[in-house]
Amino acid sequence: MQGKTMSMQFGIMMRGQFPQGDNVADRFAEMMEQARMAETLGYHSITKGAHYSTHPLQDLQQVPFLCRVAAEAPSLRLNTGVLLLPLHKPLDVAEQLGTLDIITNGKLIFGCGVGYRDVELAAFGTSKAERASRFEENLTAIKRLWTEETVTMKGSHFDLIDAGCSAKPVQKPLPPIWIGGSADAVIRRAARMGSCWYVGPNDRLEELESQVETYKRALDAEDKPFPDEFPLRREVFCAPTREEAYRLAEGPIMTKYKAYHAWGLGRSRPDSKDELGQPFEELLKDRFFIGSPDDVAEQIIKFNKRVGMNHIVMSMHWPGLEVARSMETMQLLAEEVFPRVQQGI
Repeated sequence: MQGKTMSMQFGIMMRGQFPQGDNVADRFAEMMEQARMAETLGYHSITKGAHYSTHPLQDLQQVPFLCRVAAEAPSLRLNTGVLLLPLHKPLDVAEQLGTLDIITNGKLIFGCGVGYRDVELAAFGTSKAERASRFEENLTAIKRLWTEETVTMKGSHFDLIDAGCSAKPVQKPLPPIWIGGSADAVIRRAARMGSCWYVGPNDRLEELESQVETYKRALDAEDKPFPDEFPLRREVFCAPTREEAYRLAEGPIMTKYKAYHAWGLGRSRPDSKDELGQPFEELLKDRFFIGSPDDVAEQIIKFNKRVGMNHIVMSMHWPGLEVARSMETMQLLAEEVFPRVQQGI
């Protein structure tokens, strides 16, 4: 099966989003403690998402956050998951992320996507109509800047004239490029331009199975093998009992998913059923990994056997949940869930 050539990797998604009125400096200190704990417990990666203008939530920006994490947890891979590529200029991204790869001595994962929020696209001078073409030309330019001495390339919103990347990545020829999203066009683009498709947190297993078939066909069309690393992001929460896990996770997850629903996530695909506005019990079915250690291990193994993912990027903190609760989940996962998963796949 695809995804079996590499042992299962477990990563943590750090949103860094907090309610208004929360002391973000205090929360940041807790997140750095969480990063150190992830390294101690044997996690493999830390991911930081990227959004702008997240009102009513407070947020922390991706690249400076990950640079600090690099100092706190130097053995972990760091993923920009996902950098909203159409909002930016390619030379800036190439040098910022090249710097991060140098700081970590080759542990950068370049997670990128097109974005979907009008407020972000408009603030950076672009639109939904332009985002796909901007993504592709930006990624093409970044790859060239990372691999060529100088680049001359005229884009729709930039002009590289004998431009060179001053901070080329340690990883050769390129860091892994994870292209995130769930529309068929994105999946085909991931096959064409990325190291792998980075599966988002919101689609149910049944829908994901059909998307994997789309991805396989797109890889075949490019004459590419299925990637050794196949990442999947999911909402994950573990407690000693299923009832306790549901009780602790429901309120914070629903706060986050009400925001997603309001932002338009789930309506980004024409055929979407827009399911993200559902009640918690319906929302989590075949979608999230939440419950007791046995529940969570069983859910992860089920996804692995059905779709073959082997790097799970786990979101285990949502606005309104104490970071200490996330750290309890981290410990329970590392001690009880991960060994069961490794034995079961």
